[in-house]
Amino acid sequence: MKRLKIDEGKGYFLGDDSEDQPVDKLTKEDLLRMVDLTLNEDEILFDDYDEDSLHNQAHRIIYKSVYAKLHSLRERRSEFVDESERLFLGEYEAYRVNPAVEENSPPSNQGL
Repeated sequence: MKRLKIDEGKGYFLGDDSEDQPVDKLTKEDLLRMVDLTLNEDEILFDDYDEDSLHNQAHRIIYKSVYAKLHSLRERRSEFVDESERLFLGEYEAYRVNPAVEENSPPSNQGL
């Protein structure tokens, strides 16, 4: 299924309810869901950005930005996943070796 598409001069994204929604109605939650799907789905489709196909100026700006970010993220997906795994590898190894360390450690005072 296409996550971003251009139809009849307007930009759309596939909403949570599997219905096409105009890109100017995109919420933070919709964007986070699209990022998650972009990273986790094996096949994800977007219509390429084409300024001439989008007649609404707001749709042009939003679609271009969202498309560029998601397309870039998709191209760097394995790099992003590998880096994320490396960030937590040290903590995972420490916890795996001695799970009691986390349970017996004093509470953090970082919020003070």
